[in-house]
Amino acid sequence: MKNGLVLFFGVFAALALSWAGVLLSASQQLGRLGQFKDPTDDTIYPQPLSGLANQGRLVYQDLGCVTCHTQQVRREGFGADLARKWGQRGSYARDYIRDETVHLGSSRVGPDLRNVGNLELHPGADADYFYKLLYAPTSVAPGSLMPAHAFLFDVHPVAGRQPSASALKLPSRFAPGPGLEVVPTARAQALVAYLTSLKDTYDYPIERSRNAPAAKPKEGGH
Repeated sequence: MKNGLVLFFGVFAALALSWAGVLLSASQQLGRLGQFKDPTDDTIYPQPLSGLANQGRLVYQDLGCVTCHTQQVRREGFGADLARKWGQRGSYARDYIRDETVHLGSSRVGPDLRNVGNLELHPGADADYFYKLLYAPTSVAPGSLMPAHAFLFDVHPVAGRQPSASALKLPSRFAPGPGLEVVPTARAQALVAYLTSLKDTYDYPIERSRNAPAAKPKEGGH
């Protein structure tokens, strides 16, 4: 019995120390990462979120969007993320240092969103597109499994009031009815600001060199 307890606590201590070592080393390594200044124009990357986009990050978190969407682009050789146009390069740890909460996710019921705001990869995916996607997903993405987030919008009668400049221009079969308009709420505006901010377009030279594939040995070499 005594030997059994010693063995148990010995194994427990070994596992605990190993786990703590992994966590501490990772924390130390990532904690040292800072913003990178481009030597050509002194621009700092990653650039901080705007105040509205940062509010939208909280809306994204509150709605549980991370349940169906990831924000991590696997580099070439580790999946088809680049072929799907989910990014122009694989994600780096440095990409996430501006995020107070990192929404990596683990399930891809829907597409990865790490670069959903990159118009080079997704032409036409502007703010208007995202508003329509949130209100009536199939209005812009036929066959989409995404649930409608109509609760992020207000429906107003147009009669007797000035029409809203931000009202959605929806196809007739998705519109709420004659004499009514759909207007994004403050939460919808913040969420869309966050989604359009999601783009990792800068390729850090130091990260690119680290992730470069190893050179193949020449035939006949030693």
